[in-house]
Amino acid sequence: MAKQPLAEVFGFPIDNHSPEAESFRYSKLCPYNNKVPSCTKAKANDPLGVCSVFDSSELAIICPIRFRQNWLIVQDAAKFFFPQGTSWTTLVEVRLNDKNGQSAGNIDIVLVAYDEKGRVTDFGALEIQAVYISGNIRRPFDHYMENPGQRSNMDWSGKIGYPNPDYLSSSRKRLAPQLIYKGGILNSWNKKIAVALHSNFYKTLPKLPEVTPEKANLAWFIYDLQHEPAQNRYNLALTQTVYTDFKPALDKITTAEPGSIEHFIGHLQEKLDEKMGNENNPDAPTLLDVISDEP
Repeated sequence: MAKQPLAEVFGFPIDNHSPEAESFRYSKLCPYNNKVPSCTKAKANDPLGVCSVFDSSELAIICPIRFRQNWLIVQDAAKFFFPQGTSWTTLVEVRLNDKNGQSAGNIDIVLVAYDEKGRVTDFGALEIQAVYISGNIRRPFDHYMENPGQRSNMDWSGKIGYPNPDYLSSSRKRLAPQLIYKGGILNSWNKKIAVALHSNFYKTLPKLPEVTPEKANLAWFIYDLQHEPAQNRYNLALTQTVYTDFKPALDKITTAEPGSIEHFIGHLQEKLDEKMGNENNPDAPTLLDVISDEP
C-alpha cells in the first residue's frame, strides 16, 4: 500500500525522473489531449496536475482528461454508435438544452457521423466520469512539486485530510444526475450513450441488468491503467464493456436498496427515549413489537 496518494502527476508516475517527465512537470503540461497543451485542472495559472491517485494497492483516475490518452475512448464508443465504415468526428463540450431552452449540461464528447457532403447523419454521446476526492489532494501535490527529485518516496500517511477516492459522491452527485438530465433527453431522441469510467469506480455501482450489444442503448466502457515498466508509464486500456438498456440501468443506479425497517424503528426508539428522558412506559407495546408479532 502506498504511503502517499499521488500516482501520476502531469502524466507521469511521481518516481519517473526521465527528461520527458521532468519537462512536463516543469512546464505543467498535459500529455492527454487537453484543450490546450498545459494542464488546466482546478486553476489555469496554478493547475492541480494530479491525473490519478492510489486507492490502496490500485489506482483511481481523478481527472477526466486522463481518459483521453490516444483517444482510445472515442474509438471504442464509435464502434458502439456507428456501423463499420462510417465517417465520423468528435465535438467536445457540446451544450445540451431542454425544451424550454434551459441547459441540461454539456456533453463531454459528441461523436458525429456525416455523409460525403459533410451533413450530419447520426450522433452519439460519450460521458467521461472520473472520481471525486475526499480530503485534501492539493497539500501533498504542492509538497511533492517543491522538490520532485527528492520527494517521490515521501511518506504522507497519518496526515490530516489524507485524500481518498469518494466513489459514493461521484456516483450520486455526478454520474446519476448526468444520466437523469442529459441522458434522459438523449434517450428520448433514441440516441446511444456511452459512459467511460475506471474499473474501481464501476465496481462500486450496483450490478446492472445487461442486454446484448445489438439491443443496448447505453454502454459502459471500463478502463484500467496498466503500468509499463520499461518506460515507467501507465497506459489506458479497455478491460470490460457492459451493454445495458437505459431505463433499467438508470433505475438500478438511482434506487437505493432498502435496509431493515426494524433496525430503523429501533434507532427511532432510541432517539425518542433520549428525548423523553427514558420516562416512557417500558411495558407499553412499541411499533417494533407490533411488526415483530405480524405473521
